[in-house]
Amino acid sequence: MAAIGTWAFSQSAVEKMKSLITAGKHATDIVEEAMAEVEDDRETGHYIVGRGGFPNNEGVVECDAAIMEGYPGRFGAVAALQGVGTPVRVARRVMDRSPHSLLVGQGAMAFAQGQGFPLEPNDRMLSTDTASAYQEFLEKNKSVRGHDTLGLIALDLQGNITVGVSTSGAPFKAVGRVGDSPLPGCGLYADHMVGAAVATGDGDKIMCYCPSFHAVQLMKQGSSPAEACQTVLLDIKRRMASDVTFEIGLLAMNIKGDVGAASSMEFPYAFWSQRKDTVETCIQHPSFQPL
Repeated sequence: MAAIGTWAFSQSAVEKMKSLITAGKHATDIVEEAMAEVEDDRETGHYIVGRGGFPNNEGVVECDAAIMEGYPGRFGAVAALQGVGTPVRVARRVMDRSPHSLLVGQGAMAFAQGQGFPLEPNDRMLSTDTASAYQEFLEKNKSVRGHDTLGLIALDLQGNITVGVSTSGAPFKAVGRVGDSPLPGCGLYADHMVGAAVATGDGDKIMCYCPSFHAVQLMKQGSSPAEACQTVLLDIKRRMASDVTFEIGLLAMNIKGDVGAASSMEFPYAFWSQRKDTVETCIQHPSFQPL
């Protein structure tokens, strides 16, 4: 039994996962419920997740979310979804009820409506802070730095492992822009015989390297989660063939509940396992420095 979440703000989500795991819930239900709680809270929107997230360059909040079970073929995602405060719940419905695996934009919105999700006006998706930040962007061309994708991995009592991701995307991104988060192998990946991994950071760069898939494959070949994450980041640096790198944090968990991380920046994450009484916040120091 174990649970892990990207960034320090995932502490409450990992606490929630801990209680759901010990209550005997399925890993997929655990990830969905814990993630939706964060997504639907305007106060956490400034972490670039769900309701209260930063809008695109036309002032509209567009969210990406995905969920993947360890069992083969169990994946669902939405991208550029407008008007839904809990996009991970729509991603779960895609996995369970759609013949497709990824729905985007108007198609994702139509599917959400068909599944009973009301589409809310954009002003209900913004927070006061993110609306003000958008005005500063328009008036002063002031940008906002941040890549705080929420990624969660849960390993339940029965040994099921599920990973989920959610983000409102890069602040003031182009309309329709999609990063790595909802793409299998890029933002997330899971294998019930091996483990799971999740990435966060500069999604436009991360998607070019499929780091989550790579980490899981390395664990399949015998690497520990920490070794797998470190190898992936060093491989990315080698392939770039320069000292110019980008922001990436990578978390992995194997099917035994062991956890590892690697990053190009100071990367806090929250972690709990059956061997621990409380949820801990860990700090992963940079494997190399981004430009």
